[in-house]
Order: sequence, then C-alpha cells, then structure tokens
Amino acid sequence: MEQPPLPLSNQASKRLHAMIPGGAHTYAKGDDQYPENMAPVISHGSGAHVWDVDGNSYLEYGSGLRSVSLGHAHPRVVEAVKREIDRGGNFVRPSIVEADAAERFLATVTTAEMVKFAKNGSDATTAAVRLARAATNRPLVAICHDHAFFSTDDWFIGTTAMAAGIPGEINDLTVTFPYGDLAATEEMLRLHSGRVACMILEAATQQEPPPGYLAGLRALATKYGVVLIFDEMITGFRWSEAGAQGLYGVTPDLSTFGKALGNGFAVSALAGKRELMELGGLRDSRERAFILSTTHGGETHALAAAMAVLDTYEEEGITARLHALGERLATGVRAVTAAAGLADHVVVRGRASNMVFATLDHNLKPSQDYRTLFLRQLISGGVIGPSFVVSSAMTDADIDRTVDVVAQACVVYGKALDSGDPTAWTGGRSVKPVFRRFA
Repeated sequence: MEQPPLPLSNQASKRLHAMIPGGAHTYAKGDDQYPENMAPVISHGSGAHVWDVDGNSYLEYGSGLRSVSLGHAHPRVVEAVKREIDRGGNFVRPSIVEADAAERFLATVTTAEMVKFAKNGSDATTAAVRLARAATNRPLVAICHDHAFFSTDDWFIGTTAMAAGIPGEINDLTVTFPYGDLAATEEMLRLHSGRVACMILEAATQQEPPPGYLAGLRALATKYGVVLIFDEMITGFRWSEAGAQGLYGVTPDLSTFGKALGNGFAVSALAGKRELMELGGLRDSRERAFILSTTHGGETHALAAAMAVLDTYEEEGITARLHALGERLATGVRAVTAAAGLADHVVVRGRASNMVFATLDHNLKPSQDYRTLFLRQLISGGVIGPSFVVSSAMTDADIDRTVDVVAQACVVYGKALDSGDPTAWTGGRSVKPVFRRFA
C-alpha cells in the first residue's frame, strides 16, 4: 500500500497549530494521534466516507469521536435541521421544540423522569456531579478508575496526567473505585463513610459487566445513600436505544447522554429521577442547585437533530444494525490476523457496536510503535481507523474492504515482529497517548 499524498493536509495542520492550541478542538483529534505526516485534515464527509483537503477519500471509523453513528449528512437528520434553521434557532423564552425533544427523549429513555439538554458531555456529567453533591450535602466524587474519560472539568481532569492548573485541594475531593469489584467498592464507601456524594461510571466499555455487578452497585449506592450516575455518552444508543441501563435493566439515579444523540450536532442530556432533577427547578422548596444553564442548550436545530436520530434508531433498528456490522468486521479481522499468525498481536475488543483494537508487541504488551505502524497501513489503504467503531452508513462491502486492508497491514506487521524493530515501518515518531504530562 502506498502512502496517500497529504501536502495540503500537512500545510493545514501547520495553520491549525499556529492558531489553535494542540491544532484541534479535541485532544483525541490531534495529529499526535496519527503517524507523522499522515494526519488528514478533512474537507467533507458523506455517509461512512470522508475526503481530505488533498482529495483523498477514506472509509471512516469512530466518526466524530463516536458521535456520528448514522453517517455524515444523514438525510433525515439534515432535513430536520433545515426545517428549524429557517424558523430561528434561539429565543428569549423556551421554544416548543424543547418540550417536543424532552418528551421524545423520555419516551426512549424510560428509566428517566426528567431531562435537561446541553451542548457537550462534560457539562452534563459535571451537572450530574453538582446535583449529587447538592442532594447529599457530601463533598466527594467517586469515579471508576478503569474508565478513560468523564469530563474536561477539574473534578476529573485533576486525576489525569494533565492536571496542571488544578489545585490539589480539588483533586483531594475525587476518589476512585475499580470496575467489576463490589467488595473493593464497598471498602471505598466504608473508608469515606458519609462523605461520598456519587459514584460515576460507564456501565460497560470494552468488557461486559460481570453477572450481578450493576445490580450490586445499585444496591451499594442505595445502602450508603450515594447517587449512582451512569455516563452513557458512548453506551447511549449503541448498547440499546435506551443505553446500557435499558439493556442491563439497572436504573441509575442520574445518567448523561451525548455523542450519538445528535449525529454530529451539538446536543447532550442530563436525565434522571424527578426528586433529584427538581433541585435545579422552580417547583421545589429545597435550596436550589445551579445544575445547568446554557445559552445554547435549547438550540432548536440541534434538538430537531436529536429527535430525528431517536426516530431513526427506533424505526430502522439502528442499534441492531451497528451490532451486525461490528460482528462482520470482528469475524473478518480475526480471520485474517489468525491467517497471518497475528491473532495474539492485533486484537479486536469490545462490544460489536463499539469495537477498538489493541496492537501488541512480541511480548504481547501494548505498543505505540506497532499502533503507529498499523494506523499507517490503514490510512495508506484508505481507512481512517483510530478504532473499529462502525456507523450504520457502512455497507457489507465497506466492512469487507476494511478486512482486506487489515490483511495487507498484517503483512507489514509480521515483518516488523520478525525484525524486532517496528520503527523501521512507522515513518517517523510514534503516536502518543492523549493524556501525558509533557507534549
């Protein structure tokens, strides 16, 4: 496979870095996440395909950091957005669209009794944390330390390698618990008895919850008076139309949604029990909590997009389609890696609708060098694949083409393993973790 020419993308990257810290508005989109001189700058997209400013076309995985699950410029979503844009987007009072969107959301996520919309996931998760603290009058936030990201706000970022600018006193207010281990979680709750306001976690990620785990966590939260929060940014819609809570049958006190909710348009949601949510309302006698107040949270075209997404998922069985496409991809990739003798080195993980891949070295340890090599081969084959997260716009032919590209990448991967030096095939510096202390 030949490297696509990217002179205009490389020039655009320089322009971006000159004006935008990190060269992108999300760290996960940074060019440090791609092989050197192989970070395409996107011109436009349609369905499961995107084109860079150099004119190269790619099949795209993980579209919009998992937000574009229906494919780019989905006709039904675009039409809904166009209808509202001509009617005005933001007003001095709530739009009737806000009522329609809330009603439609709660009809899908039936475990929630109220919902408030915002523009990004971090605002929603932080609002959930603030609401939990207000309801319990407790200071500590317990986060699941096995999950990668919850918020850009201090209560979470202070726990990462990029904690510069966050006072230690704030970091001291966040504690952790392990996924899947109820005994260790209860020990944490005992250790901080009466001080933990909430536990926040993704109900599932790259591993399914152990039998009884989520129900056990629900019981612990109730026993210790802790607010249970499910971060459904990724699991929302990809696990079921009602998220992980809908699939596993465990109801959190609060939950947060985003990403797939708007198919690329900016909309997120905080949802949960009325007793908690009304603390931020006007109909409760308790001291008020400032949970969410966003100028653009009720933006009509984004809420119209969300309603179109919810209708499309329900009417067209999108979650089932995502699973079917993912299963086809997983089966194909596992077949070609096994044929190449690399089944232990290029490993597909996660639920079929939300798959990632691991690149392991000769010691079967995760390797950024081998990830770089693999990404380079994918891009050269016309596949942008920071993950193997599918969109419903993909076809069986798209999946089969991806498998063919992976098979070709395995040839180079095997050569690198045989040589013991993958850097000969990385084309420059290796890709880097998003969270690191120095650039």
